[in-house]
Amino acid sequence: MFSFIFDIFYYPLYNAIVLLSALSPSNDFGLAVVVLTVLIKILILPLSHISIKAQRKLKEIDPEIRRIKELYKGKQEEQAVKIMNLYKEHGVNPFASIFLLFIQLPMFIALYYIFSNNIDLTSPVIFSFNLIPSTINTMFLGLIDLSESNIYLAILVGLTQFIQTKLSVPELPKIKDKNPSFADDFAKSMNWQIKYFLPIFIIFIAAKLNAAVSVFWITSNAFSIAHEVMVKRKAEKIR
Repeated sequence: MFSFIFDIFYYPLYNAIVLLSALSPSNDFGLAVVVLTVLIKILILPLSHISIKAQRKLKEIDPEIRRIKELYKGKQEEQAVKIMNLYKEHGVNPFASIFLLFIQLPMFIALYYIFSNNIDLTSPVIFSFNLIPSTINTMFLGLIDLSESNIYLAILVGLTQFIQTKLSVPELPKIKDKNPSFADDFAKSMNWQIKYFLPIFIIFIAAKLNAAVSVFWITSNAFSIAHEVMVKRKAEKIR
């Protein structure tokens, strides 16, 4: 099942990167990676927009959710019904982010496999009608060899990931209770790990992969940051 879904994305994306490399100046593989990443982000933009709006609405109603949990402590069924009614009242889909992840995951895994291996211009994966370059130039802008790892790009991956996470993951409200529950402690711990540990962990991963993966990651993060900022500014204007 997963193999089938993977192939649905792998074949078109492989051919897309070959085509974009052929159309790029000097057959620049790096430019092809940037353009393909931007095109993909634009393609899933409607889903990303829905996910961001859902996250912001969840942040707005979080105090009300906490009040319901406190009011119906120990009454899980009533608590769930009240929270679901609150979601409906505010038009919030709590599964919007999960649906976006479900769409993105096989696509990004396919891209990872493509970027982490050298493009084979004789591969049977390439469509017969595709425009095939005579060679793939892995020197991005004539400066960075994307076939090798690059620590500076890896650090930039971590930095853009930190900014993107900082913008997208809401701050948890301060807990007034001197004896916070396990759920509150767990949420606080997860929030900290996602914001601070994850970007550092990603730097170590990116440092071991070839730089093409880093260029993809940086471009994807930069696009997400720009989108988050635009949505935030638009929301502030409406207020």
